[in-house]
Amino acid sequence: MIIRFAGTDYGLREARDAMIKKHVNIGMIGYKFMGKAHSHAYKDVQMFFQPALRPVMKVICGRTRAAVTAAAKQYGWESVETDWRILIQRPDIDIVDISSPGHLHRDQAIAAARAKKHVICEKPLANSLAEARGMLRAVKRAGVAHMVMFNYRRIPAVMLAHEMIRDGELGEIYHYRAFYLQDWIVDKRFPLVWRLEKKFAGSGALGDIGSHIIDLAHFLVGEIDEVCSHLKTFVKQRPLPGRKNKLGRVTVDDAAAFLARFRSGVVGSFEATRFATGRKNYHGFEIYGSKGALIFNFEAMNELHFYSCAEKKERQGFRRILVTEASHPYFNAWWPPGHIIGYEHTFVHAIAEFLNCLAAGRPPSPGFEDGVRCQAVLEAVEQSAHARRWVKVSRV
Repeated sequence: MIIRFAGTDYGLREARDAMIKKHVNIGMIGYKFMGKAHSHAYKDVQMFFQPALRPVMKVICGRTRAAVTAAAKQYGWESVETDWRILIQRPDIDIVDISSPGHLHRDQAIAAARAKKHVICEKPLANSLAEARGMLRAVKRAGVAHMVMFNYRRIPAVMLAHEMIRDGELGEIYHYRAFYLQDWIVDKRFPLVWRLEKKFAGSGALGDIGSHIIDLAHFLVGEIDEVCSHLKTFVKQRPLPGRKNKLGRVTVDDAAAFLARFRSGVVGSFEATRFATGRKNYHGFEIYGSKGALIFNFEAMNELHFYSCAEKKERQGFRRILVTEASHPYFNAWWPPGHIIGYEHTFVHAIAEFLNCLAAGRPPSPGFEDGVRCQAVLEAVEQSAHARRWVKVSRV
């Protein structure tokens, strides 16, 4: 059997064996927030979606043996490693799941590709556009499957919005407004964690949560061509972890805002901040077109609000669609209508898609190409903020 990814024949014996045995062994790097989310997806995907390949939670990796061993026991992994290089080289691993901090993504993904392992990587794909492009070259050269975990694409309401736009229900799109607002670092006493240091995180709110709203914009209305932006760091020094009397410098943005011109002519505005007091995970979009409009907010993730110009004038107004019907994306695998799902289920959907694509020899989506497109916008936003002008987004 020949499996094709990104135009490359992947005819290795390991791939043929994976198809015969109908399961694939997962090696995951990282065990905290995203490690838990991904682990949950691997455990539940077989129960609800019966993908063509069954994931086996073979090994989880973390630097501290006691901590990663505890995580393995809690999440259901068979074994542990404390060196990601050993995990990648293990002959029993088919898929490497990278849930580590951003500064490690490039080396881990390239090593996995060279070892002929399929790769799932958390967002943003890398800490720079150059790194992201290198990762894309590596997976293409190796002919392995690759996916970026932009899990918000897999919300049923977002998928429904995608279908409605594709089918022309909004007509010509005029405006795309995106926001992702949190408040978890408003307290100036909050410590200098790795997400607040550029050498580890690449950027602050821009890359951490701004990458999600950029990817959703690409998914829903097309690629961004040009940006004009502003970045702001409100708290420039914070206590070092475990050393409250000693301060360290914050080297990333706390908030990012930018205007965007899409290649299609759509006008966009984007805001990502971790200083929106009272907002915990206020994430959504508003899309306005010639025939109607859509509004979505993740804090009510099972709902999509739709305005149709086709309605009689006296009846026009936004109406709520409760996206829980069996005919809605993914819901035929879950519960009866009105029984809502949550954040963790977006990862289950993403893993189900990846496994089915792997079995069928189709490129999973969003792939590393999508990660590079997002990274190009992140870079342009940073360049624009520093230059105080409009900046063109690099092409993939």
